[in-house]
Amino acid sequence: MVFKTILMLTLYFVPVLLVSTGLLTQTWQLFACFILSGFGMAGIGMGIMHDAIHGTYSSNPKINKLLGYTLNMVGANATIWKVQHNVLHHSFTNIHEGDDDLNVPFFLRFSPNAKKNLLHPYQHWYTWFFYGLSTLSWVTTKDFIRLDRYYKMGLFKGKNVYRNTFIKILLWKLVYFAFTLGLPILFSPFGVGEILLAFLALHFVTGLSISLVFQTAHIMPDVSFHLTDEHGMVEGERMIHQLMTTSNYAPKSRVFSWLIGGLNYQIEHHLFPDICHVHYKDISTIVKQTAAEYNLPYYSKKNFLHALKSHFKMLHYLGNYEAVPVKATH
Repeated sequence: MVFKTILMLTLYFVPVLLVSTGLLTQTWQLFACFILSGFGMAGIGMGIMHDAIHGTYSSNPKINKLLGYTLNMVGANATIWKVQHNVLHHSFTNIHEGDDDLNVPFFLRFSPNAKKNLLHPYQHWYTWFFYGLSTLSWVTTKDFIRLDRYYKMGLFKGKNVYRNTFIKILLWKLVYFAFTLGLPILFSPFGVGEILLAFLALHFVTGLSISLVFQTAHIMPDVSFHLTDEHGMVEGERMIHQLMTTSNYAPKSRVFSWLIGGLNYQIEHHLFPDICHVHYKDISTIVKQTAAEYNLPYYSKKNFLHALKSHFKMLHYLGNYEAVPVKATH
């Protein structure tokens, strides 16, 4: 974890600082540096802050809190992410209007329980482009929108808490933009237009990488999508629900798994979110055997390409059909 942290932080910071020295003069060098920084940003998101905010990077809460701020350093916000991901996504996985990962813009449909419109039949073609824009939305507006929604939901209590959180989000984003845009504009020989295009390339790499890794775990043909009853409850046991709503992929790809923070083992992560991702491969065999012993589902794709194909099929299905068959509860 320490080596990965040093590597990803270096990959994120050094290329932008190199551009800001003014030593690079060719446009391809600018884009190469920003794209490398984009991969570093994705690595921070998947391999550092994700464990830190879950409290699994270290047994020391102070280290987890400190490394959780790496998310703030790449333009998002750790406080908002903790509510969106730890609370809503992990508590209400694939539950319509509960899992905030399913609350997507009107031109996307990620749940069979969401309303379908005339754009959705084509989403399996255009969703990939918007995946590339996802982190750009994240570093500009999404955190403020979610703060407002969570406040109305009662997840942030009191006007002072709302105001202070808003100010902190704003200040962190100013620091982020000062680093990624301010320094290159002030100190590099490149024009503002070139830097902005390189900045877009950075985010397209980051957004596409992160979206594909996360969405191929839950928006899949095999998994279940549940609705709550009139009391806001879902029938069944929590761990069984996680098995029914989550899918793994590429279980034998050690290097790939290391690069994406073990998120190809999403089943293990959802069952045991309090365990660091470096242990997922070791416990996956036990989880799979136990699921088979109790006749419970354990969804896994052979490799990442197979997962992407299945995700593509699911996007097509959700765009063209009103609902998918409801899986039986265990």
